[in-house]
Amino acid sequence: QVPLVESGGDSVQPGGSLTLSCVASGYKFSRACAGWLRQRPGKEREVVAGIDTLGGVSAQDSVRGRFTISRNSADNTLYLQMYNLSPEDTAMYYCATSASEGNLCLVKSTYNYWGQGTQVTVSS
Repeated sequence: QVPLVESGGDSVQPGGSLTLSCVASGYKFSRACAGWLRQRPGKEREVVAGIDTLGGVSAQDSVRGRFTISRNSADNTLYLQMYNLSPEDTAMYYCATSASEGNLCLVKSTYNYWGQGTQVTVSS
């Protein structure tokens, strides 16, 4: 198990911005894929952005150019910067890591460990 704790979720208006954080205890995010997933109301959980062991980042089409994933220099905190939020971004957001060393970081089945999630609500 990898203890992951997310924070930063909030209620914002459309067009607003948020930065989510995820702290890992005793774990380095560069060991494997690290990602942010979300579950929107009535939808399945989906990967929105991932970062691989070499720092390569990827994002799904619906958030590319608006969401940026990164990790800190200590390699124990994962971030998701979100800009120009829309109501369609309303979801529970989860930080996740993988038990394997593959680099398919936009594939949901890659991820084995999840945090408890942080809620993002976008509405006027």
